[in-house]
Amino acid sequence: MADRDSNRAISDPEKGSCRQATLSTGSGDLCEESRDIVEGEVFMITNPMNRLERLANKFDKLFGIEARGIQQVPESMRTGDPTARDYLQMLSIWLSANCTANQLTAGILGPVTFRLGFTDSVLLCTFGTILGSICSAYISTFGPVSGNRTMVVARFTMGYWPAKLAALFNIAINMGYGLVDCIISGQLLSAVSGGSMSPVVGVVITALITWAVSTFGIKLFHPYQGYAWVSQAAMFFILVGCAGPKFDVTKPSQETGATVAGDRLSYFFLTASVPLGWASMSADFYVYYPKSSNRYIIFLMTFMGLVLGKIMVECLGIGLATGLANNASWAAAFDVSLGALLVEAFSPLGSFGSFCCVILALGVCANIVPGTYSTGLSFQLLALKAEKIPRLFWCTFAVVVYTVGAIAGYQHLLSIFNNLLAIIGYWIGIYLVITLEEHIMFRGRKGWMWDQWDNKEYLPSGFAAFAAFCIGWVGVVLSMGQTYFVGPIAQLVGEHGADMGLPFGSFLAAVAFPIARHFELRYLKR
Repeated sequence: MADRDSNRAISDPEKGSCRQATLSTGSGDLCEESRDIVEGEVFMITNPMNRLERLANKFDKLFGIEARGIQQVPESMRTGDPTARDYLQMLSIWLSANCTANQLTAGILGPVTFRLGFTDSVLLCTFGTILGSICSAYISTFGPVSGNRTMVVARFTMGYWPAKLAALFNIAINMGYGLVDCIISGQLLSAVSGGSMSPVVGVVITALITWAVSTFGIKLFHPYQGYAWVSQAAMFFILVGCAGPKFDVTKPSQETGATVAGDRLSYFFLTASVPLGWASMSADFYVYYPKSSNRYIIFLMTFMGLVLGKIMVECLGIGLATGLANNASWAAAFDVSLGALLVEAFSPLGSFGSFCCVILALGVCANIVPGTYSTGLSFQLLALKAEKIPRLFWCTFAVVVYTVGAIAGYQHLLSIFNNLLAIIGYWIGIYLVITLEEHIMFRGRKGWMWDQWDNKEYLPSGFAAFAAFCIGWVGVVLSMGQTYFVGPIAQLVGEHGADMGLPFGSFLAAVAFPIARHFELRYLKR
């Protein structure tokens, strides 16, 4: 086994016996000796093997830039008990990540793309958000108990090699989200300037802020995500008072019969895909919390942060979309961009409204930062050589790539966003059912040896997970409904079809995995 942290312990005789430490937010009581160990080493790479890893450790020591990547945080470094502040920090992370202007787009899609009325859109969005948030909150509970990142945990449920496929999907989705979010922020800043500033400039500004926070790592991530939601929530409450009277809350859905049923199904699963997208990284930000952290409270805090942040903003997006038909100025602005629509909605407030738009534009960074941070970790999982390149360099690479993409594609936002969300739901739904079944059906009280995170002889062979993954994707293709392809099952519902790729693909994977896993354990013994 090549785990570089396996031989490391706080109980070094030269360091004394004090072991009380709370690592997540810097809170809690630390004795002097433990504090030196925690602050000096927990975020660093143990036994650096090359020049880049030594450089990352040097940056950690000099500037506080987190060097540790996918290596497990040993239990010896996560002793003590979490405080109430630690749990509230969990809620704040997700509140900040989701109470952002880009979430308006998911709401707007209901009336604009799926031709749904206000009531239909709000109900579907609410319950879809609840469903997706439950899934992401469940995955988040693995962070403190294992000390492993989300896609490393996938090695224990899917196997060493299939987990690489999951990491690749995670990279693609997070970089896609970074691209879309940079476009939204850039369009909003451009609209505030009256078009005198190109959206490209706004894209670059957003990317630079995101790069700084995500590359610096957990030491800056927690404080930033802990308070970013405050200004955003204030701006959205102002937007409610300013634009709310123009919402058409009586607007009905435009279709009838099977067609409207198909539109409702498609929008429900699309809105579930938004919070579900966090499931591929939700444990990443909890690995420094003590192992004694209560899983039920972790679940509740994560769930509440996701739901409270998303529902308010997406319902505002629905309201703005219903007001387009009766407000010519809104419709004209929306034809330009989402940013222009927000500027128009705030226009009654004059220069203060422009200030609100700037705050919302910069606040989008809080949504991009977690994904960019996670992308740096997922890159390390692709190959042993990739693992030797520290997380901060991969984060930098990711920011450069999606910034270039945002500059090239800022005129096609809605179509990019719609297609991206569907892909998120498809693959994460399959990954989630495999994780849940492995956890409940095959591990039970046995559990895992989390320090074996890179031991191929201990981890599952991956045959069962890969087979279930492929079978699940067959279900996705048969039942997906996108502009570029509508599967035969999706075509059975109404004139526009219904995108049922998420539930159908997940269902087939859920049926296939236990059968394949039974044979895998019987013949391969792991």
